[in-house]
Amino acid sequence: MLRTKALRKIFITTLTMFILLTIYTIPSTENNPVLKTNLEVEEITGLATNSIYLLNDSGYLVRSKILLDSDKKEEQIEKILKNLIINENSYFPKGLYALIPEKTKIREIIYGEKIVTVNFSRDILKVDADHEQKMITAIVYSIMDLGDVSGVQILVEGEALLEYPNTHEKLPSILDKNMGINKKYLLTSRENISKVVIYYLEEIENSIYYVPVTKYMNDERDKIKIIIEELTSNYIYEPNLMSFLDNKVELLDYKEEGDVLFLNFNDYIFDHNDKILEEVLYSISYSVFDNYDINTVMFEVNNKEIKYISKKDLPY
Repeated sequence: MLRTKALRKIFITTLTMFILLTIYTIPSTENNPVLKTNLEVEEITGLATNSIYLLNDSGYLVRSKILLDSDKKEEQIEKILKNLIINENSYFPKGLYALIPEKTKIREIIYGEKIVTVNFSRDILKVDADHEQKMITAIVYSIMDLGDVSGVQILVEGEALLEYPNTHEKLPSILDKNMGINKKYLLTSRENISKVVIYYLEEIENSIYYVPVTKYMNDERDKIKIIIEELTSNYIYEPNLMSFLDNKVELLDYKEEGDVLFLNFNDYIFDHNDKILEEVLYSISYSVFDNYDINTVMFEVNNKEIKYISKKDLPY
């Protein structure tokens, strides 16, 4: 009888292991974008995430994502910067690339009074002339997206970097997002210049990424009007970039109350399921947050509240 029980126990254990092994070896047929997968990892592990800006094949800085495993600001910054250093062993989706020259060392990171000071080794000066502005921009934007950072100071072997390494164009001692990203100049005059940041989308390896473009144009309208018009345009000036906003969408009216921007659209903002696509919500919200000092965007359709997006609701 004991032998029978023992055999039965072994059989049950073996069967359980077989079932578990079968489940974990079945290939997944679901084609999840990287963004969704990373969000799922964040929910499971409880790790924080942050933006990291990588170069794509078209020469744009693309907003990607990194998992952070520390609560300390200096350690978070160090991990972000190490991922921005060219490394053959780094894993990025095909078509996205780091920009800081390989072998660059991070000598020191200091965070205080919302200013981040990073001291690099001299290897950072080996960046190509074509990439030097994008490299500095990627560093500044990636660090500032951590929040509670108002500026970034870059040192090389303890000396302030006050010009680009190759072109020697002057740099301020403290850098921030006023420098712009993926800059486009659509100017016909030196007067009435508006700077507007608009977030487009790009598909890379079956995943959707957000791409901020800073446009300089002669346009005195409120920035939200420019944002919506650019995202609904039949023709997007940026090659390989796209918007999911239907060209029949109209911004009927808008108002800013406190730290909330209310946007009232016509019903063309809905998809065929009477919902607003996440890509539409996020491209508008990212654009608004980069142009307005607010914390929430309220989406309305014909004066009916549909969805609100706060900064903490964004994917990263």
